[in-house]
Amino acid sequence: MLQYLTVPVTAFQQNCTIVWCDETMDAAVIDPGGDLPRITAAASGAGVTLKAIWITHAHLDHAGAAAELARALSLPIIGPHPDDQFWIDGLAEQGRRFGMPAGEPFVPTRWLHDGDTVQIGHCTLNVRHCPGHTPGHVVFHSPEAHRAFVGDVLFAGSIGRTDFPRGNHGDLIRSITERLWPLGDDTVFIPGHGPESTFGQERETNPFVGGT
Repeated sequence: MLQYLTVPVTAFQQNCTIVWCDETMDAAVIDPGGDLPRITAAASGAGVTLKAIWITHAHLDHAGAAAELARALSLPIIGPHPDDQFWIDGLAEQGRRFGMPAGEPFVPTRWLHDGDTVQIGHCTLNVRHCPGHTPGHVVFHSPEAHRAFVGDVLFAGSIGRTDFPRGNHGDLIRSITERLWPLGDDTVFIPGHGPESTFGQERETNPFVGGT
């Protein structure tokens, strides 16, 4: 069964998440945006072995430390969708703009597309391409665990921003209603910032997409 631990990182308190198979104790880290000592300490404390890096999208607080972590531990970088390459190329500039450590550009070991899967130990997660916040944003869904790791697509009571380059509000709403809601009202989602919620709760109460 899939287990996970959320580790807030960077000044943006981004929800970096360590996910692992409780049979093999092999783990992936989703969105290592920074504060690598905190991430590796959390992995060590959980008794897991990091085997891969999974990226939902290439904003600095989600992908800024991916290249450094990949190099330090010889890990593959999986994701996001190739439409986010321009954000990856601009990681250093993002750091300068926000007064944060400059991210290091990289080329993922493997790009992800809608309908792909990723695996850690005996756990398989489905990939959904959910553009809008960024054009290459992806989401990881575990049907077995009824969990989805959604990055900055959807939050408890809110949705992702679409005022960044190549953001698109219409695409974001379609991503939520056409690619997240069908995963089931009982699915708990782990957003890129803030507390967890369920898709059912957001369908009922979220002022941006409630009732859709």
